[in-house]
Amino acid sequence: MPAADHTPSVPDPEIHRWIRRELKREPPRAPSLIITVWGDSIAPHGGAAMLGGLIDLFAPFGINERLVRTSVFRLAREGWLKTKPIGRESLYRLTPDGGRRFQQAYRRIYAAPDDAWNESWEIIVAGDPGRTQRRALGQELQWEGFGAFDSGIYARPASTASAVPRIAAALDLENEITVFRARDDPGLGGRTLASRVTDAWDLTALARHYREFLRRYGNVIDRFRMANKPTPDPAHAFIVRTLLIHAYRRVLLRDPQLPAALLPLDWPGTAAYALCRDFYRLTHRAAERHLLTTLATASGRLPPASAEFYARFGGLAVDAA
Repeated sequence: MPAADHTPSVPDPEIHRWIRRELKREPPRAPSLIITVWGDSIAPHGGAAMLGGLIDLFAPFGINERLVRTSVFRLAREGWLKTKPIGRESLYRLTPDGGRRFQQAYRRIYAAPDDAWNESWEIIVAGDPGRTQRRALGQELQWEGFGAFDSGIYARPASTASAVPRIAAALDLENEITVFRARDDPGLGGRTLASRVTDAWDLTALARHYREFLRRYGNVIDRFRMANKPTPDPAHAFIVRTLLIHAYRRVLLRDPQLPAALLPLDWPGTAAYALCRDFYRLTHRAAERHLLTTLATASGRLPPASAEFYARFGGLAVDAA
């Protein structure tokens, strides 16, 4: 639950100006931002909200009523949401499949990268499944952190849980791929997979995206630390948190999240995660307050956030109502 401390806050004009500049510099696309908000904010509260509240929630981002309506209709058509008429209003709710897809897409955002690597690799050798399936396989594997080391050969540092069985079953490719785990052996001659990391992943471009993210959001977060203690403005906290997670999600989708042993010592992805963690911990009470006073379900207020929400970024403070 959000904190019981409802001390009035005064919106910081510097943060207000930052929000205006950011939205003007890079206006968010409505469908993409709605997906971010649903995964980051609405899913932990049961995954359902009335359309009128959604329209109010997205107005400060420059997304008008028509765009909200068309975007949620599109998400319903694509199977993420389902709608239920409530009088003259509509309730939009995550479908079971949409909930699973959100959980899959967002699980990497809030958990620190796992550096407990035993130096083994998960390797896939794909046959010739056809152009369409080959493209779909490559895309799914890229999302799961695999790099392409040669035509039809994909690998990533092995982790305890593998996504390959799920991907192979979904694409009906169980009989078209060979999967195994192995370790580099420099004594055999030739190059190791570890030495070819920069061939399989463009870490230079990824580092540049992370540094741009840090540059854009570092100053405004410092402003929250300085100006709004102990009570950040709820609307500002929610807007900046949403823009922060939206931008971080876009960079993270490109990141294979390699173990530290395979990354440069000054890897900026570590600082980007810490920035999101610190801002979330600093503002989650205020941001949640804004969400709960703006959105509603058919029966009234949104339900409290789930335990999974309070486990984000290594743990958030839980306050009594």
